[in-house]
This record gives sequence, C-alpha cells and structure tokens, in this order.
Amino acid sequence: MAPTLLDLAHWSTWAVCAVMKLPQLGAVLAAGAAQGLSLGSLLLELAGFLVFLRYQIYYGYPLETYLEYPIIIAQDVILLFFILHFSGNMKPALFYAVTFWGGWYVLTLRKWIIDLAMNLCTLISAASKLVQLRYLWQTKDSGQVSALTWSMSTYTCAIDFLNLFMLTRFFFPLLVLIRFITILILNIWVTATVLHYRKAKKTD
Repeated sequence: MAPTLLDLAHWSTWAVCAVMKLPQLGAVLAAGAAQGLSLGSLLLELAGFLVFLRYQIYYGYPLETYLEYPIIIAQDVILLFFILHFSGNMKPALFYAVTFWGGWYVLTLRKWIIDLAMNLCTLISAASKLVQLRYLWQTKDSGQVSALTWSMSTYTCAIDFLNLFMLTRFFFPLLVLIRFITILILNIWVTATVLHYRKAKKTD
C-alpha cells in the first residue's frame, strides 16, 4: 500500500470516529428517549475501549493505531450520560466515573494486570455486542439504535486492522488479530439486526 493511501486510511478513520456516535446521539436527543439501547452493552464497550487504549499506550504502539480511541470514548461517555438522563436515573453516574477512572490506573500497576486485561478485552468487547444483540432480539425493536453509527463502527474496525497491519508488518499479538476479526463480525451482525427490525417495523 502506498504511503499516500495509508495516510488517507488514517485520516478517513479519524474523520469517521470524530462523528461516529453523532447519529446515535442525535437520534436519542430527537426522541427524548434511549429505547433499544442497552446500558450494559455501552458499559462493556467503554471498558473494552479503555483496556485496549491503555494496552497500546503501555506497549508503545504507533500513535496512528489508537488515536481515534479517545474520541470514541468521549462520545460513549456523553451517550452514557444521555441514557442515564432519559431513563430518569442519574445516581449511578458517579459510581461509573470512579470505577472507570480507577481502572485506568490499576491496569498498569503491574505488567501482568494489563496483559490479563488485554486477554479478556476481546471477550469484554464481544460481550458488549452480544448484549446489544440480545436486547434487540428480546424487544424486537431497534428503537433509537442508529444503524449509521454501527456501520461507521464496522468501517473503522476494518481500517484499524489494515493500519495496524501496515504499520507493524503483521508483528503484533495474535490476540489483537482475533479481537479485530471478532469485533468486525459482531459489528456487521448488530448493523444487520438493526436494519432488519427497522424494515420489519416499517412493513407493519
């Protein structure tokens, strides 16, 4: 891949990540509700992003491979606030903030902690997608879940893998490869499920 094409991939990823959650945030604000969105899924997604970001920083991965994660995390935090606000229960907000903030520092107290967390990171991130899928299957209603946001998430996951491959010449842990493939498949699955229930609702 030519350097110019790789640069284009980087910029496209950052551009998409900068607005990834905006369709979702807009849908929730417009409806004044967060129907279809799973709080558990969002919390697991945040945990997975934080672990993955901390791992890449700790081991000195190229900045280009994780620069978009702080942007996504910030948008997820705002979405979490919206979900709690529209559910009428803001009490857990402080607990979540303290938990994630404390976890960020605990992760690097010992090398084995960050390594273990990374080993579990794929399971955590995959679980977040599966929890959202289960919620959709149970309600059979996509509600305010944004298919566009999930589509952009699928795109960035695929480009992130390509970026990492080109920057490290494939010399990265197998766990990282498994994570990208697993999350990519599940993102596609969630997107397809949201579109399916949206189409079914319009047909009815």
